[in-house]
Amino acid sequence: MIKRNDRPDHSPEFRKRRAINWLTLGFTYAAMYMGRYNLSFANKSLSDEYGWDKTEIGAIITAALTIYGLSAMFNGPIADRIGGRKAMLIGSTGTVIFNFLFGLGAYFGFLGTGTLLITYFASVWSLNSYFQSYSALALIKVNAGWFQVNERGVFSAIFGSMIQSGRALIFIIGGIAVTLLPWQWVFFIPAMVVAVMSFLTFLNVQNTPTEAGLQHLDTMDATSGDTEKVDLKYVFKKVISNPIAITIAIAEFCTGFVRHGFEQWFPRYMQEYQHLALDSPIFQKGAFAVVVAGIAGAFLAGTMSDWLFQSRRTPVAFIGYFLIICSLTTIWFANNVTLVIIAFVTNSLAISMVHSMLSGTASMDFGGQRAAATATGMFDGMQYIGGAAVGIGVGWILDNFGWGAWSPSMIGFAAIGAILMMFLWNAKPKPKSSGGH
Repeated sequence: MIKRNDRPDHSPEFRKRRAINWLTLGFTYAAMYMGRYNLSFANKSLSDEYGWDKTEIGAIITAALTIYGLSAMFNGPIADRIGGRKAMLIGSTGTVIFNFLFGLGAYFGFLGTGTLLITYFASVWSLNSYFQSYSALALIKVNAGWFQVNERGVFSAIFGSMIQSGRALIFIIGGIAVTLLPWQWVFFIPAMVVAVMSFLTFLNVQNTPTEAGLQHLDTMDATSGDTEKVDLKYVFKKVISNPIAITIAIAEFCTGFVRHGFEQWFPRYMQEYQHLALDSPIFQKGAFAVVVAGIAGAFLAGTMSDWLFQSRRTPVAFIGYFLIICSLTTIWFANNVTLVIIAFVTNSLAISMVHSMLSGTASMDFGGQRAAATATGMFDGMQYIGGAAVGIGVGWILDNFGWGAWSPSMIGFAAIGAILMMFLWNAKPKPKSSGGH
């Protein structure tokens, strides 16, 4: 039976100030998504212009995702020390700079088309990934201070939809831009959008209700009631050595392979295997449906978690993994583009369910307000380490075995994630104190 947890009774002033905070932060993160997933739309254009095969393009992807994963784990404790607001400003500034620099590579013909140019693009995109790694840490860190545990599932769903709007914009803009404009504009346009949102973050976002001039909020999470200094010893005890957190991190490694194996390569799959142009009506409608499904997945996961599973995140993640397995199997055996698009849409919904529950919500729960960025770095970092293998690894598979091997290469990872979630079915954080604001 569906049971809704009791909701805290926040004042109108609190709700208004929190709305300003999370709307600004959410759309800034959405803008940064544009500056992260734009490479997938320039994937084929780079190959066509410079004569690179999929393995060489994959080298750029692998370098960037590896740096993101390692940086997220390293920067998590830093974000816990400096606060989410500063972390987001650092990340968004770097994203603007290195998206522009990647686009400027189009004018560096003097580097040739070989190893030197690939090294330039891989280096610049890796630096973009380093600064991008601050974004999720900052988002979770700030939100952990503004939302209690029994609010987080639903609000993570709202944030998930806002984040997906960034994907929607790059799916629409990216497909059109690479058709009507030189490929470098797929990087220039997101850089300009991120610059605007970075300025709005500077004006509007505060780390906690207290910093915004409001009363203290007890978030009722894993660090509620703690008074210890937030240092490496503290976050190690709370997160890095926690068996539940370690298990979630391993599952997120599996999520990363599936998520990035799908997101980094599906536009090229549609171009080469299904013979659809990125500006074709079928691709545009399919891409839009994929984004809408991602939004729906976040809402579905958050609502199920808070209402059906009493704020437990892992049962919802299990359902997401199961749907991923079904979707990838369908893609493997599908013999028409309509069935493939339906499977893509379902896969996007399922990936969003898993991602919003583990990296987006469980990190706040088990890291707590005081160590949320460290937990996010651990979970998200492992996800991107897993995703790093889809660059060179999947590129090599595609060069040697073709697109028929693409979908089955990801199924086993989803199965492992599902099994791990079964072991954590009843996991919830245990706060030291309770109270309000």
